[in-house]
Amino acid sequence: MTLNETPSANRLHIGFYGKRNSGKSSLINAFTGQEVSIVSDVAGTTTDPVNKAMEIHGLGACVLIDTAGFDDIGELGKIRVEKTEKTAEKIDIAIVLFSGDDITLECRWYEFFKRKNIPVIPVVSKADLLVNGSAYALKIRGKIGTTPLQVSSLDGSGISELKEELIRLIPSDYDAPSITGRLCGENDLVLLVMPQDIQAPKGRLILPQVQTIRELLDKKCIVASCTTDKLVETLAALSRAPKLIITDSQVFDYVHKTKPEESMLTSFSVLFAAYKGDLPYYIEGAKALDNLKEDSRVLIAECCTHAPLSEDIGRVKIPRLLKKRVGEGLKIDIVSGTDFPDNLSDYDLIIQCGGCMFNRKYIMSRIDRARGENIPMTNYGVTIAHITGILDDIARP
Repeated sequence: MTLNETPSANRLHIGFYGKRNSGKSSLINAFTGQEVSIVSDVAGTTTDPVNKAMEIHGLGACVLIDTAGFDDIGELGKIRVEKTEKTAEKIDIAIVLFSGDDITLECRWYEFFKRKNIPVIPVVSKADLLVNGSAYALKIRGKIGTTPLQVSSLDGSGISELKEELIRLIPSDYDAPSITGRLCGENDLVLLVMPQDIQAPKGRLILPQVQTIRELLDKKCIVASCTTDKLVETLAALSRAPKLIITDSQVFDYVHKTKPEESMLTSFSVLFAAYKGDLPYYIEGAKALDNLKEDSRVLIAECCTHAPLSEDIGRVKIPRLLKKRVGEGLKIDIVSGTDFPDNLSDYDLIIQCGGCMFNRKYIMSRIDRARGENIPMTNYGVTIAHITGILDDIARP
């Protein structure tokens, strides 16, 4: 990703689903006007979900997801179908391609997305090859109650109608809420405390910092920044106390003790808890920290997939804080990337990272699963604020 690109997590996610050789890859290529996906007559060419970031007129920044055929067979085929199903956790809109006489699987997947409240568009692929497209469309309508769009990747017919339908179905809550919410506005002085530790990529800022700075500039705030060791000097150099201080959660306690009394304090992780997840739910979940015992089990879920670092917040610092508080016998499991247990019932608490690498839909799917299994869930920043006893003093967007 370059500095000019929209982060994948902020893009509209559109998934393409259908049987092997139903024309998913060809449709993506026709839809984008580019050779985005590999097209082959060999069934099962697309084995794992393939994501392609695009800028599409009318839709804006998107991620198009080409999936393996949901009729795949064998042990490997079963794994591929499971991966295809997991993409439902992150997509905003689904496109289901109908092909062949037996449409049982297509109808089943169409209803699968409907049950998950995911907007879904039924599409007759390869419409140019159908002898009686109208009769086929009526057959589908009789099964799902909706008339499918008829699209041809070869001659381009139906592509514009598909794009119009996608625009119409963009979820009303797709535009993510403001990162900083009502905490600050035009001419407010905002100070960012950003320790450039081992986790910060050399020569760059981490994504939450970049996105927050951009929003503050768009709001016409006055933005200052410093590293933790320069906080005192920075405050002394400012002509007035900042209205808001945003810090890395790892130095919450120090910044809380050092900041001017009149300055509000929050962290990037707390802001992203609201931006990507459910902050009130995380705050409620943090109460479970007080009930942990040495035989308790905690799941730490990190979205990043970087190699473990010596002072990693998720793998080292938070486990250290928890064991100091509860005891060395506390069991802590750590997952990263899209890894997330199918069964959460073994856990007494889940601690999720800020989620900057994933879209809100995916983070909310994890929250919904935890809530559905009555497992308390919180996030990094809320955890640290609760453990240090300052959660009630933290400003919330």
